[in-house]
Amino acid sequence: MAMRIYAIGDLHLSGSEDVDKPMDVFGEQWSGHRERLERRWRETVDHQDAVLVCGDLSWAMTLEEAAPDLEFLDALPGTKYLIRGNHDYWYSGPSKVRRATGGSIRLVRFDAHVFGRAGICGVRAWPWPGMEEYDEEDDAKNWRRAKMRLEMSLDALAELEWDEAVAMFHYPPILPGQTSELCGMIKEAGVTHCVYGHLHDEAIENAFEGAHDGVEYRCVSADAVDFTPIPVLEA
Repeated sequence: MAMRIYAIGDLHLSGSEDVDKPMDVFGEQWSGHRERLERRWRETVDHQDAVLVCGDLSWAMTLEEAAPDLEFLDALPGTKYLIRGNHDYWYSGPSKVRRATGGSIRLVRFDAHVFGRAGICGVRAWPWPGMEEYDEEDDAKNWRRAKMRLEMSLDALAELEWDEAVAMFHYPPILPGQTSELCGMIKEAGVTHCVYGHLHDEAIENAFEGAHDGVEYRCVSADAVDFTPIPVLEA
């Protein structure tokens, strides 16, 4: 049976009793989303598959508060590759997070992985010049850092053997009619697929999806994919 790589992002879980963040305040589509997500994940993903989780896993503020959400993710089928999102305040450091995660969760943290014959790389990224939420004074330093961290991930990818590669981001690296420097970086590295999250509500309608310069892009925010991991490529 072929191994497949799926992707989904922005699960926005709040399994801890100490985290009061009901998602249905953001719209009826979020009502009961944890249960719906679990059902559709189990219907879609087999144990031999992998799922790229593109940030904003949990509303928790501490690693201890995030424990129920990490346990929930670990119990779902497949190997999970996880990057940090802008709301993952609980993500206190890779060493601590790795010790707290179950055996099916891998962190993508300035490095790269191989699943089957597929390469996996990526970073959280950041708002970039051209995005509406970008502010030069507040974001320029973190944007430069995001490019450096992607370069580290792509350097690690170059040391591995793979047939196709996918880059995972939290922030979108591309918008309709606009591209960030990240797009050129992954293209140059031979990446053929890119998945990202962060966008919700009306922003999903304006997301760029499809092929650009030889790379296939897809927005995989949970509410953009109806809370169902979507297939990216076979591994």
